[in-house]
Amino acid sequence: MSATMPLLPILSSLLSRASRALGLESVDAFPPGHQYPRTRWDRAYFDIASDLKPDQMETAICDAIANTPAVFAHITHPTPRMQRTLLGVIHARLRRGSTAPTDLVAMLIDACDDARTPEAVPGLRAALASTEGYDPSMRIAHLQAWLADMPAAFDVIEAPVRVRG
Repeated sequence: MSATMPLLPILSSLLSRASRALGLESVDAFPPGHQYPRTRWDRAYFDIASDLKPDQMETAICDAIANTPAVFAHITHPTPRMQRTLLGVIHARLRRGSTAPTDLVAMLIDACDDARTPEAVPGLRAALASTEGYDPSMRIAHLQAWLADMPAAFDVIEAPVRVRG
């Protein structure tokens, strides 16, 4: 029985690798070496197959945010593209004027308050810093006003990142 003990971890490792390679596992981060290594998402909200390329992973997450913006709360250190997707939803709600997107703005503030989260729109971090120490509702109102004054500057055409190698 002791002769089979070393074999079990090896078999387990091989099965795990095969499962990842076949896309049978969900992942919660980009593969090692990605330009946004801190970005994480909750597997319970994003079913991202392990065999997808990083840009396909990001596209799937952005599609989920566009369809159900509340899932943004389950991402740590979202990429600029993920943030711009949420900003697009916020901007659309602000234009319609039906309901204030305070919940979405609060999620954006939570994500962008961390200095390790990349800035998606020039000036966003400065706008947040100017409200440091304010009541959360005041921060939301200030950022909403700042976003309303922006003429969809975040509506950029996304192009795949090309890595030279």
